[in-house]
Amino acid sequence: MKFEEFIKLEPFSLSGQEKVRLLTDELCRLTEWHRLRCQSYQKLLSIFHPDFHPGTDSDLGSIPWLPVGVFKRKLLSSVPEDEIFKTLISSGTTGQQPSKIILDRHTAGRQTHALAHIMKSVLGPQRLAMLLVDTASASTNKEQISARTTGLLGMMNFGRDHFFLLDDQFQLNREGLTVFLQSHQSQRIFIFGFTFMIWQYLYKPLSASGIDLSGATVIHGGGWKKLENEQVSDAEFRARLEQALKIKDVRNFYGMVEQVGSIFMQSSDGYLYTPNFAEVLIRDPKTWKVAPVGEEGVIQVLSILPLSYPGHSLLTEDLGIEFGEGQSPEGWNGKRFKILGRVPKAELRGCSDVLAASAASAAVASAIHNGGPTPR
Repeated sequence: MKFEEFIKLEPFSLSGQEKVRLLTDELCRLTEWHRLRCQSYQKLLSIFHPDFHPGTDSDLGSIPWLPVGVFKRKLLSSVPEDEIFKTLISSGTTGQQPSKIILDRHTAGRQTHALAHIMKSVLGPQRLAMLLVDTASASTNKEQISARTTGLLGMMNFGRDHFFLLDDQFQLNREGLTVFLQSHQSQRIFIFGFTFMIWQYLYKPLSASGIDLSGATVIHGGGWKKLENEQVSDAEFRARLEQALKIKDVRNFYGMVEQVGSIFMQSSDGYLYTPNFAEVLIRDPKTWKVAPVGEEGVIQVLSILPLSYPGHSLLTEDLGIEFGEGQSPEGWNGKRFKILGRVPKAELRGCSDVLAASAASAAVASAIHNGGPTPR
């Protein structure tokens, strides 16, 4: 089933063997697509997955993956240079090399269409008045677009009457907020921001204000690492926003610049769900085999969206746990999972059978530049 057919379905309608079969066929096709169009990807496949041959016995667990860190070291492209539409830049801490993802117009269009499909299932068909917990300047970089800019611009498509809560000095615009809320009194509103930004600049300054945001839907993602020192869990994050600001509908999402559009949205039951055109696998960090349901491991993300770069199957640097197939209170079908945090680097260096994400990234770079074999 091609993307155009997937997108005609309700975004969380597929599950079980039907979804596995449809995704496996398309992901095998994409693997061959990128192998023929990206010489560096072809070399990576021969090094990391020399035994993979797409066929009737292929399954999701056999789809070749790249460590997500490879995009920090090599610009991988499956399109001619004159077809590159934009370059996305991942977020990262000081001193880290960011990922660079190139998009052509076709891939960018697929990502936008897929994201809209998912967001409609949460926000409904009408665009809502939107409060962004960020600065207006963060959405204006149109050259090499950062993960932050990408997130803001992507989500702004699903709102109207946009109000940025912060000025360029990260000071809260209380007067503007009052005007915005009065203008949309008794209306449902859409609040978007990165997790830490919502905690730091919405929850903290307004928690004792008595403000009532009970008509809001909050969607947030990323930035959990900055809350680790404050020991704020997802459950506490949602509970605090409800207690202080009366917000009942608070939803996290899991996504990354390396697979824009394929976000995994949190249901009201607290689980993240996989949409029709994407999937997650949990891999045992000692054997790299797919882990049983209920066991934690390293998250592999799969998506049928990327055509301009080989990002359709990536081994992340995140730990997660799968809870099996289910149906959410909203009627979503699909695999349920939760994020447990980042993979400790010490654990990754200790894996002996297969190179883990951070170690693999360095090995990949060496193999690309030197042409030599990499230990498996």
